[in-house]
Amino acid sequence: MIDSNDVVRLERVSRSYGTGPNAVTALDGVTVGFARGTFTAVMGPSGSGKSTLLQCAAGLDRPDAGTVVVDGVDLGGLTETALTELRRERLGFIFQSFNLLGALTAEQNVGLPLRLAGRRPDADRVRTALAQVGLGERVGHLPSQLSGGQQQRVAIARALISAPKVLFADEPTGALDSTSSREVLTLLRSLVDGQGQSTIMVTHDPVAASYADTVLFLADGQVVDHLVGPDPQTVAERMTGLEAARGGGARR
Repeated sequence: MIDSNDVVRLERVSRSYGTGPNAVTALDGVTVGFARGTFTAVMGPSGSGKSTLLQCAAGLDRPDAGTVVVDGVDLGGLTETALTELRRERLGFIFQSFNLLGALTAEQNVGLPLRLAGRRPDADRVRTALAQVGLGERVGHLPSQLSGGQQQRVAIARALISAPKVLFADEPTGALDSTSSREVLTLLRSLVDGQGQSTIMVTHDPVAASYADTVLFLADGQVVDHLVGPDPQTVAERMTGLEAARGGGARR
């Protein structure tokens, strides 16, 4: 049963890589929903399946079995072209690597997804997106003129330019120092609280996870626990327990 309040829903999703005795099961019958307007962190030991879960939820990878529904659309019935259009129009992505083009200004980097979609970026819209992330005065700066935290905020503005229904973040603070990490996480939290921006973040950092409403824990390709209203110490303790109990083959 699909909950209409879920912006993303996975039903009995499985994903394996390889064949025969070398096959690795990354997701094993996962069923989970992500409510609209909430911030969820996804955690688990290395190889638990968290990156695969994010990739399947975002339509970057197709599961072998099960159903993925994003903003009311069943991804399984979409052609590759339709899937690309859905990601472009309804989803935003932030990665550990900022993926900014060094020869382009902050303003040009933010407007790039619209240009790639064949649309002329609206200057006011782009500047509003940069103002949202606290960089309204840095529109003409190149990436080399910005700190790591500022570059990641440009990447967030770029992700927001299409007004995404869901923001997917894969280790967004992995390349940042603690101060810049706090700035980026505070920004993500404010987008959820102030604008109802649905956000799903994969992280290995208990402090980063504590900014979320809920932490989802994976182990051996399955959802094994969740924590509402997390704090760093409790998250770290849950992770330590999962690491201690870990068994089975490697997952992605």
